[in-house]
Amino acid sequence: MPLRTGTIPLVLLTLCSIPAFAQEAATAPGAVNSSDPRLSWRPQQIELARPFVSLSVPQGTAIVVAIDRDVRIAHVGQPVHGRVVEPIYAFDKLVIPVGAQVTGRVTEIDDPSNARRTAAALDADFSPERHVEVEFDHIVLSGDRRIPMRTIVTPGSGHPLEFVSASGDKSDSHGAVAEKVKEAKQEARQDFNDAMKQADQPGKMHRAGRYAEKQLPVHPQYISAGTVYYAELDHPLDFGSEPLTQTLAASIGTQPANGSVIQARLLTPLNSATSRPGDTVEAIISRPLFEGDRLIIPQGARIEGAVVQAEPARHPARNGQLRIVFREMKMPDGLEQKIAASLEGVESAKSDNVKLDAEGGARATAPPTRYLTTALEVGLGGASFLGDSFGETGPRTAGGAGGYKLIGIALGLTIHSQPFGMAMGAFGATRSLYGNFIARGHDVDFPKNTAMAIALWDRHNTPVIPKPEPTQE
Repeated sequence: MPLRTGTIPLVLLTLCSIPAFAQEAATAPGAVNSSDPRLSWRPQQIELARPFVSLSVPQGTAIVVAIDRDVRIAHVGQPVHGRVVEPIYAFDKLVIPVGAQVTGRVTEIDDPSNARRTAAALDADFSPERHVEVEFDHIVLSGDRRIPMRTIVTPGSGHPLEFVSASGDKSDSHGAVAEKVKEAKQEARQDFNDAMKQADQPGKMHRAGRYAEKQLPVHPQYISAGTVYYAELDHPLDFGSEPLTQTLAASIGTQPANGSVIQARLLTPLNSATSRPGDTVEAIISRPLFEGDRLIIPQGARIEGAVVQAEPARHPARNGQLRIVFREMKMPDGLEQKIAASLEGVESAKSDNVKLDAEGGARATAPPTRYLTTALEVGLGGASFLGDSFGETGPRTAGGAGGYKLIGIALGLTIHSQPFGMAMGAFGATRSLYGNFIARGHDVDFPKNTAMAIALWDRHNTPVIPKPEPTQE
């Protein structure tokens, strides 16, 4: 018999209501056990799949390792030992903490060129410094959990570092934002200092002893405790995954509070001698940014900008300058947003003597010891012209010391010639004056993986930044 028109909706409604009715019956008081084999149909609860976030440390991530005790260079293959001094995050989770042990080995020892050996020998140094390369192959986490890895040390690393903060104060209408940035910079500096305590850095007496040892004609070479390497992963490290909750997903990419400071690592190597205004600069967020328990920026987000000023070092003793800006942020999910940012702190090699002005511009400065060393050399050179007033040997020896250290002293003692001592003294004084005050200055160098502290500002309410006063080198 044909069905009437109103019968079809009724049948469909009845069929759709069967699962709901059966589930209510199964959960009602006194209901029949759903596992009873007499039941021909049993309702099944279908759980919706939830998205997951991979807690993987990707290939190319830099693990920052500080050598925790002096290593006397002996041969290829000898072990080296260090500590992680920058925490490693995956998305929003800490996976490798500060202080984790890292083991590795010396992979290559390059002898200096003949020209360098000759110059060193003339300066009474028969053990010129050799170029040493290392690699790190294991991380030891809590519970003696050893994680094997393959790494490539970034060129430009392998130096003692310091944290340099931007000088000067920024002001806004209330001052609260500037104070927030100031506190964040102090916290970043304190974190850096605390992390570097993982290395058994030598005291003043130890450093003085090593300096005296280095003045000997033949002396050992060391990798000093506190030397920092950027060890890039040659393959990813997997730490599992976590569910991406709705609350977590909703907070990502929201506008960070004005004056929030993020930690990032430079992906584009920069140098005041080779970089040019307009060059693209890219950095990766190395630590997630939270506001309370809300994740605002996850690890792995990227910021992009450009070089706006690059002045190479010049003669006489003019040091290089470098200034960059960041204008855009890209989240791991592809979301992009414009930003206004300023460089508030940077890790730099101690020997580079880098300073940051209030606008975040970096400039190299002359070493503070140049006046002392020049005065010493000029004093020795002047003593070589005193003639017989202090005996015959003294002036010649002083002149030789100013020229070529121990060899100069030996020659001054054996060659009975006042003009020779005067020539050596004049040579030493002239060399010191030229090197410290006339020669080409120093360039600003930020190798790949340089750590930076960057403040994010409200693009419509950026702080007033006083123009830095010109500096005299």
